[in-house]
Amino acid sequence: MSKLTRLIVIFLLFTIHHSLSADEGMWIPLLLNKNIGQMQRMGWKLSAEDLYSINHSSLKDAIVRFGQGCTGEVVSPFGLLLTNHHCGFGVIQRHSSLEHDYLTDGYWAKSMDKELPNPGLTVTFLVRMEDVTSQVLEGISDSLPENLRDALIRKHSLRITDEAKKGTHYNASVVPYFHGNQYYLNVTEVFKDVRFVGAPPSGIGKFGGDTDNWMWPRHTGDFSVFRIYTDTNNLPAEYSKDNVPYRPKHYLPISLGGYEEGDFTLLFGNPGSTKEYLPSFAVDLIAFKENPVKIGLRQKRLDIIGHAMDTSRLIRIQYASKHAGIANYWKKMIGESRGIRRANGVAKKQQFEEEFQNWTGSQDVDQKDFSRILPMFEELYNKLYPIDMAAIYLREAGMAPEIFRLALGAGELIKTAGDKTVPEEKVNAEAMSLLQSTRGFYKNYQPLIDQRITIEMLQEMQDHMDKHHLPDRYEWIRKKYNGNVNAYVEHLFSTSLFTDSARLYAILGSFKRKSARKLATDQAYLLGQSIKERYSKDVLPAGKAITSVIDSLQRIYMQALMEMQPDCQFYPDANSTMRVCYGQVDGFEPANGVTYNYYTTTRGILEKEDSTIYDYAVDQRLKELIASSDYGRYADDDGTLHVAFISTIHSTGGNSGAPVLNGNGELIGINFDRNWEGTMSDLMYDSEQCRNIILDIRYLLFILDRYAGAGWLVEEMDIR
Repeated sequence: MSKLTRLIVIFLLFTIHHSLSADEGMWIPLLLNKNIGQMQRMGWKLSAEDLYSINHSSLKDAIVRFGQGCTGEVVSPFGLLLTNHHCGFGVIQRHSSLEHDYLTDGYWAKSMDKELPNPGLTVTFLVRMEDVTSQVLEGISDSLPENLRDALIRKHSLRITDEAKKGTHYNASVVPYFHGNQYYLNVTEVFKDVRFVGAPPSGIGKFGGDTDNWMWPRHTGDFSVFRIYTDTNNLPAEYSKDNVPYRPKHYLPISLGGYEEGDFTLLFGNPGSTKEYLPSFAVDLIAFKENPVKIGLRQKRLDIIGHAMDTSRLIRIQYASKHAGIANYWKKMIGESRGIRRANGVAKKQQFEEEFQNWTGSQDVDQKDFSRILPMFEELYNKLYPIDMAAIYLREAGMAPEIFRLALGAGELIKTAGDKTVPEEKVNAEAMSLLQSTRGFYKNYQPLIDQRITIEMLQEMQDHMDKHHLPDRYEWIRKKYNGNVNAYVEHLFSTSLFTDSARLYAILGSFKRKSARKLATDQAYLLGQSIKERYSKDVLPAGKAITSVIDSLQRIYMQALMEMQPDCQFYPDANSTMRVCYGQVDGFEPANGVTYNYYTTTRGILEKEDSTIYDYAVDQRLKELIASSDYGRYADDDGTLHVAFISTIHSTGGNSGAPVLNGNGELIGINFDRNWEGTMSDLMYDSEQCRNIILDIRYLLFILDRYAGAGWLVEEMDIR
């Protein structure tokens, strides 16, 4: 291959695979000096140091990981925290009852002493990051076997984190980036007293429900309010009535100035997971093999739960969070597969891979056998496919019935009771612990719903799974019930201890060692154990054996991409660590002849109103406020009240609740979703279609101030 030909190949590869748009990317805060020029040309008016600094307070000090899967931001000198309604949904639901239905009616603390504690809820601040690649990879060569490589990395990482935590109350972790080609130390501070301050009713916070989820135009007031509490030294502490509001190093100022099309936007959050550098074989597996199966299984569960929720207010409260959890990813997968198909994503990957193979044949890379990467990927993904399908059925169908998960929770008690060397007190303590956890379970459980789900899921497994991977218990069902899943499940639910809370409480409340046999021979436990064992002892190890090789190969593939394009600025896949993403306010065209504006207003709420549909019922007070058009200082220049807007920021799960800032570093909105057409961005970003959906901060303040009468919270904030 001539030098000119090699240059052409490299140019084609660069333009096909890594011609990043200005909007694409999830950037490491520590390294923003590399981006700051582009950011400032787009409209950012501050420095990289203003975003991330360990020498003085910076914007990162106002950002938290909320719970285990969302982002939040501090907006007052008294630790007031904003995040999404759907991020606080579980908390709101746990505080709700028929007497105090905060899901339906909302909740607003009238003063700090009315803010509600939430055991187990935490928020996590990033203290600092550090590139520790050289320390982690010390003594590691390309020839080192993978098991020894992994062991050495774990050893080095443990030493680094121990040193970082020594003498502090901080947590620390060493996290791989670029599929293990780089490593960063993340030092964090975790606060454990986080109290619920308020949230709008679901008619505002979840307006549009699952129908509008992942969709644009959007009119959802998706927010909830919390507060961080500390001990009197401003340090993390478990809940105590003596704790005081947190005094933050930094809190976000809020702008009422709005935005125009083309304005710069910046998101500071904790994106969960993306897979931008996968080969075509993986994208095809995810979009066109995995997703359709998962979608079908979840659809059946949603139909059963949704029908039941329509029949009872109690069931709606009990199952609201469960339904939302199932539906969220169900709809995302539908949009993701559609987006990949529409963008011809697999073909684009294949086109790139042709050019990659040509490049690997050039003299520049002869010393490294990169040419075998893609053929090995193809072979490995072909081997993975049948095992992957079995794993999906066992997880999505086999473990979908709640009764199996409850029954498996008794496994430790059964084991402890069967060990004669374990003291009686420990056995009793284990029984009491299980008793307490089951009380929370039955609060939100309807056996008839679970029975219908169990029948559907077990039948799906019997009809579609490779017989080799079916749980052993299916052989018993075949012999005892002639394979009649319906008859077997009816017997299970009519006889199982776990479907009868009174019987289970009686056994656990006066537990004897011999009682363990009743639990161990229970039909729900036996089937749950059979499903678990098939997955953990057969399918999971077989899948791990292949995916571990794929992961190692992906690391080498990433190395090849970076070596081939040394001047390209790569961003690492999301991994639940803090990132900065930026773009511009912009509409889009979802289909030929269809154009979407970049913002919505309260007018759309009334246009969508339908009192016969729960998700589209509009509160009378909100209707009156909208009808009066008296929006005060929260109105836009044209007199309307904006509800939401969209921008080209590259976003994903985990960025829910993240602040969206203008070029001055002021809060203008809260990220809460992506458009359906752009959910493919976890696999491939398309600047023409991918949009993040943002709650306008002015609508949030309007709801707090004018609708809820919680102006005392607004007074805490720095509003500009």
